[in-house]
Amino acid sequence: MSTIPKSTFDFLEALKKNNHKDWMTEHKKTYLASEKALKSFYESVKERLNENDEIEKIKVFRINRDVRFSKDKTTYNVHRSASFMRSGAHRRGSYYLRIESGKCSMGGGFFGPEPADLLRIRKEFEMDDQEIREILAQSDFNTAFGGFNQGFQVKTAPKGFAKAHAAIDLIRNKSFFVTHDFTDAEVLAPDFLDKLVYHYELLHPFFNYMSDVLTTDLNGVSLLD
Repeated sequence: MSTIPKSTFDFLEALKKNNHKDWMTEHKKTYLASEKALKSFYESVKERLNENDEIEKIKVFRINRDVRFSKDKTTYNVHRSASFMRSGAHRRGSYYLRIESGKCSMGGGFFGPEPADLLRIRKEFEMDDQEIREILAQSDFNTAFGGFNQGFQVKTAPKGFAKAHAAIDLIRNKSFFVTHDFTDAEVLAPDFLDKLVYHYELLHPFFNYMSDVLTTDLNGVSLLD
């Protein structure tokens, strides 16, 4: 399937108003039909991405919320999300898609990297931030994404980094992730798959750069040999 049906939005909107187990049980067939349609669309996305990349797997996020450490005890997510994981140790980064009425978006990058990767990225920016700034400033990329997603930064400077460093605006990030929003009308349009893949492909220079950073040491020696 190369489109997302309006029934998916209808289901999620109804779930938002009836977010409890009894309603979900009563509407299980509708839920399963919606999931089937979405998974078919995800496969179409994967197929298109594989024309210029290599996707190892699709991760579909659970509709059940993890409420163990949350004040919000709502049972279900009212959005559907999936991540397309790139294949191989030399391909870093992943593509993301979120479907929710009024809040649809795609994204990509490095969300909450593990400590060793986070330190390596910060050290690279500390040493030389020119290439990443050129990527972020590239016209099509900047138009689509702006900069890194805000809200995932330390307040001043990470331990071991100077507050006055010229690249501190980059170094402060805890995630290196960009997003682009779509209207519901755009998502439901026949050309949404094309638009989505276009935005994913804009990420390739960023992914290539970050993959190079994360698979080498600060001297540029490969860590994969």
